[in-house]
Amino acid sequence: MLDYPSYLKSSKSGKLKVVVEQLYGRLKSCDVCPRRCKINRLEGTIGFCKTARLPKVYSFMCHHGEEPPVSGKKGSGTIFFSYCNMGCVYCQNYEFSQLGKGREYEFAELAQVMLNLQESGCHNINLVTPTHVLPQILKALEIAIEGGLNIPLVYNTSGYESAKTLKLLEGIVDIYLADMRYADSAISQKFSHVPDYPERNREAIKEMQRQVGIAEFDKEGLIRRGLIIRHLVLPNQVSGTDKIMQFIARDISEDTYISLMSQYLPYYQASGFPEISRRLKNGEYEEAKKILEKYNLLNGWIQESYGSERFAGVNIKPV
Repeated sequence: MLDYPSYLKSSKSGKLKVVVEQLYGRLKSCDVCPRRCKINRLEGTIGFCKTARLPKVYSFMCHHGEEPPVSGKKGSGTIFFSYCNMGCVYCQNYEFSQLGKGREYEFAELAQVMLNLQESGCHNINLVTPTHVLPQILKALEIAIEGGLNIPLVYNTSGYESAKTLKLLEGIVDIYLADMRYADSAISQKFSHVPDYPERNREAIKEMQRQVGIAEFDKEGLIRRGLIIRHLVLPNQVSGTDKIMQFIARDISEDTYISLMSQYLPYYQASGFPEISRRLKNGEYEEAKKILEKYNLLNGWIQESYGSERFAGVNIKPV
């Protein structure tokens, strides 16, 4: 058994089993995410994420629309989990993130999904919105490893994470694909129903950076390990781009890989909020690009076209 992906070594040493037992046990009084609802999900009680014992999955596929080093040539094995621990009024995935479309999967079923995606040739298993179902995902991972899973995990998160929980993922997750959505707590409460997002988000990003460091790529340009930070530029400077980029440059690293995203569109309930009731203007995105330059954040990708749901990025710094 090789040491990459990292979860293979953790499985062999017994660490993965210990982490699974600890996290799954915490569902009895759930504090897996920063909301700390403290309800017994194992008995079917639901909190903010509306998810009890079993994870709910909306869809899975070989996805070619992620950042180039994630999708590669063969695609990323993406699993979209239903529900979320945030409540974004503009979420483009609201049908399953907010309204809960999808169905529950037993752990063995979810493990088979992972194996099927690997069999399809995907470069990785891309866990989209995994935070609220992390214990269940790791239960399935144990089964999938026994079935021969050997491609890395991408932890694809909104960034509203518990640093205490993330610490347990060291040696299990190799790739973090994490949002930094807001710099201001009043804004995060208004648009995502999360009053402490900036504080928890910054703690989480620091922990991810500590674990996996600056992104590393193989000779084909695929990411093998490391952190990529996504930042969705919102209209009227709602995101707080300047403060976020200042934090990354100062407290993480100027070498951090950043995906500067321009595809905001006023989905779901956004029409009821004047600040974000329109699509992003070209000038607003251009201003965000200048902020990257201001803080010497030149690793990563910018959008070639505005308003595209499919990622169409080019390197910030040509290679």
